[in-house]
Amino acid sequence: MKRVIDYIRSLFLFELLRGLSLTGRYMLSRPFTLEYPEEKAPVSPRFRGLHALRRYPNGEERCIACKLCEAVCPALAITIEAEPREDGSRRTTRYDIDLFKCIFCGFCEESCPVDAIVETRLYEYHFEDTDKAAGNYIMTKEKLLAMGDKYEAQLAEDRAAQAKYR
Repeated sequence: MKRVIDYIRSLFLFELLRGLSLTGRYMLSRPFTLEYPEEKAPVSPRFRGLHALRRYPNGEERCIACKLCEAVCPALAITIEAEPREDGSRRTTRYDIDLFKCIFCGFCEESCPVDAIVETRLYEYHFEDTDKAAGNYIMTKEKLLAMGDKYEAQLAEDRAAQAKYR
């Protein structure tokens, strides 16, 4: 009986008619197209883009040089050097992220006890020169702090939104 039904369906081109109906539905609907440089698609607050180092409201950097992010990084992209300060606290002297190695997994952000290293929503970045000697692909401490200062309002908003779901 199944063979007879399959023969009748193939005789009347049932699959072809189903495919044409699907094509017709999408042909008559409004297209979803973004003109990329002018229009930007919405990005989730949980998106993991370019890294940034945050500061406390008094201007002091948050990183306490615990090196958890360096230890948890599966790609070994983070390099941290630290030394104690006069008041006895530890702060970083060098904090580098090699963006060629980084896989943007977010483990560094999750392991940080003081919420110092975060990943922004920024996905539009490029390298002018990929020469290893130029070092443009390495996010230094100064670049990371500048990113954090630039996007602090958005980062604080994203952290508050994520705190609701924890």
